[in-house]
Amino acid sequence: MSYSTLALCFLAVAATAGAALPLLARTRGPSMAALVISAAGLVLLTAVFDSAMIAAELFHYAPTRLLGLHVGLAPIEDFAYSLAAVLLLPSIWVVLLGRRSRRSGRER
Repeated sequence: MSYSTLALCFLAVAATAGAALPLLARTRGPSMAALVISAAGLVLLTAVFDSAMIAAELFHYAPTRLLGLHVGLAPIEDFAYSLAAVLLLPSIWVVLLGRRSRRSGRER
């Protein structure tokens, strides 16, 4: 399995869950501005720190399994995990906060 196939599967699961969780919990999802700002920050951090770790030879990738596109030394496939985190984690946060506020409202 190539890194891009694995990354696409991971992104698909995160995007589906990230969209479905707020709907199932009947809460409003995270704002688009927050997602864009988070994605920009995580993509920048991924480019910098993945490049540093690859330059330090902490890990390497099989070149035959990569698409060949890089940002710095980081292969483009590495950015899928940052984007998946941006898609999934805020939705989990919103759902958990909604549950918590509903629960505290009932206790009063």
